[in-house]
Amino acid sequence: MSVRVIQERLNSYGCASAIEEEQALREITQEIVLAALGRTAFFDKAAFQGGTCLRIFHGVNRFSEDLDFALRVPDSAFELGGYLRAVVEDLGAFGYQIEIDDRGGVDEVVKKAFLKDDSIGRLLKLGFRPKSGPMRKIRIKFEVDSNPPASAAYEVKVMDFPFPAAVSLFDLPSLFAGKMHALLCREYVKGRDWYDFLWYAARSTRPNFDLLSSALDQTGPWAEKKLFVDDSWCRRELSAKIESLDFAKLREDVKRFLRPVEVASLNLWTREFFLERAAKLFPASINGSTSTNG
Repeated sequence: MSVRVIQERLNSYGCASAIEEEQALREITQEIVLAALGRTAFFDKAAFQGGTCLRIFHGVNRFSEDLDFALRVPDSAFELGGYLRAVVEDLGAFGYQIEIDDRGGVDEVVKKAFLKDDSIGRLLKLGFRPKSGPMRKIRIKFEVDSNPPASAAYEVKVMDFPFPAAVSLFDLPSLFAGKMHALLCREYVKGRDWYDFLWYAARSTRPNFDLLSSALDQTGPWAEKKLFVDDSWCRRELSAKIESLDFAKLREDVKRFLRPVEVASLNLWTREFFLERAAKLFPASINGSTSTNG
């Protein structure tokens, strides 16, 4: 293994700006981290989820920052340390000098760590190297939910880069359920969430309603309400959320994660555009009613 593998991968992106090159290098690093985890028993216990999962395994056209995982079975005693050491060893073979900031305390439900590196950029031929000052660090947040909501479904996919490795991940309906929970319950608004919603809507993806219901019951404004979640409920609540959005801020948030050719499509981002997509994806029931359990 050598830095040449990373250089060839980076060249394949055809980056047109410094931010695009930075995003590409982060993504390459994410792929190496996932492959390294695949060499351990990590995916016997956990599954990959979130926006980076959608990007790497389903080809959504936006970059992503974090690596998000959830345990298959809740385990408050789960520890990241051993797995992170294995990741550092594999990254070292490619020229990385990784710093780990492990914040996965015993009392933390979401085990967190930050992986940081400012060495690999010095070994590569970058098209947009800074003219002065130090290289920006590659920074990847690594999170594992040790008490995930129930009813997720999984699949296994095999990565080819940088070496063959099997990765366990949420299936598409379960990934969409997680995104719906974020859209409705996140305490702040992310344009990236709404970009992903459009991706799911364009493919008529159906969310895992059981997982979404379990997640809503666990955290957010509907916690412990025992909701019965269906198309009508999703359409009503998603439409209410869309009515409250600042679309200028959404466009600005997601812009830096897109290639230049994608940015023009953000002009379509209006309230009416998203409401129409929500109505198409979640058709109202005949009588327009929703119900709750309990």
